[in-house]
Amino acid sequence: MTVQFIEIAGQKMVILPEAEYRSLADQAEERADVEAAERAEARRVAGEEYVPASLVERLVNGEAGLLVWREYRDLSQQALGDKVGLSKMTISSLERGKRDTSAKNWRALADALSVDVDDIMPFD
Repeated sequence: MTVQFIEIAGQKMVILPEAEYRSLADQAEERADVEAAERAEARRVAGEEYVPASLVERLVNGEAGLLVWREYRDLSQQALGDKVGLSKMTISSLERGKRDTSAKNWRALADALSVDVDDIMPFD
């Protein structure tokens, strides 16, 4: 590696050929990618849930979180309602944004779907 050390305005600087700089930058980026993959794998091993891109796309596109997560968990409206003590009609109305419910019910729904309340509550 060809390197030249200089000092400009009291700051030490290093000059090296562009190809060597690009190689070092590529190596640093590769190392950062490897470290990120290792952290992701550690989270997966610890039990962090990974979800498909299609689920994320539905949420990003504005579909109701309650509906998206209920379908992802393969629950009918009736089955989810039975788990939390709400009727199928109530679940349907919540998914369509036609009604609201108590914080206690949102918590119960989130727990039944194994998500955070923020993942299913509609944005206002």
